[in-house]
Amino acid sequence: MPAPTPAADQAIADAAAHLRAGRLVAFPTETVYGLGADATNSEAVAQIFAAKGRPRFNPLIVHVLDAAQAAEYVSFTPLAHRLADAFWPGPLTLVLDQRGPSSLSDLVTGGLTSVAVRAPDHPIARALLAATARPLAAPSANRSGRISPTQAAHVAADFPGDEPAMILDGGPTAHGLESTIVDARGHLPILLRPGAVPVENIAAALGVSVLRTETDAQRPNAPGQLTSHYAPRAAVRLNATDVQPDEALLAFGPDVPAGVDDMINLSPSGNLTEAAVNLFAALRMLDAGGARTIAVMPVPDTGLGEAINDRLHRAAAPRPADSTLG
Repeated sequence: MPAPTPAADQAIADAAAHLRAGRLVAFPTETVYGLGADATNSEAVAQIFAAKGRPRFNPLIVHVLDAAQAAEYVSFTPLAHRLADAFWPGPLTLVLDQRGPSSLSDLVTGGLTSVAVRAPDHPIARALLAATARPLAAPSANRSGRISPTQAAHVAADFPGDEPAMILDGGPTAHGLESTIVDARGHLPILLRPGAVPVENIAAALGVSVLRTETDAQRPNAPGQLTSHYAPRAAVRLNATDVQPDEALLAFGPDVPAGVDDMINLSPSGNLTEAAVNLFAALRMLDAGGARTIAVMPVPDTGLGEAINDRLHRAAAPRPADSTLG
């Protein structure tokens, strides 16, 4: 198992060399840690699916430095330009039509004609993109369907073998939730996955409403849409107002049931930003404690609460018998 390496300049240069050679590298973004591969190298991208146990119909996000690099691979609409101007670099992913012919591997699209792209706002991710000089396909650096990693140690725990070739350690991630994904191919934005940019912020920046659409979990058009996802090994019980003897508690806010020994409070003050940052690490810690069920207190479904609840509902969903969750 590769030990996490502090992301100094030489380590970033070494990681870029691994990526250019077709190997996998885990690296921090402002959302979660990503498992990166050269997005133009099909053999390298195939290693992502193999290492994660991820279904190949589940598309990947392509990470780029900026809109100029993204425009080499996708066709920007006026709406996409406005969104990129407002939120890039940052935790917003845009789904756009692929520009053809393209050097991107067909594997990154999951068989679709569209591509999900974003420009991350993290100094290590950006330095790695610059040093590699290639777009990077990078889903979350965890086993498919399990809890996303917000620390380098989470990545190391999920991948005890020879992959990835390196884990760049940049400390805990800033947002703790994956990016928001928006279909920007038309005139109005369509939310495909709630995430670290609240929908209200997008609507305010554009002066228009963000549309919502039903998605097919069996044929996703963006990452993070499978019914069961972000799941601990323990069962998850939502909207809990009490705690059973065999349960751990994922709490939120000041009004916590008394007498609970195994508990983590996402935010004692009820702050949704703090709760988002703590969500995945807290789920991992409670899961490691061995409880059969994690009871989750209600979280308001506004602002970042929408993304938090999206992750919790997918974590609580019935799980496929083969655990190939995506």
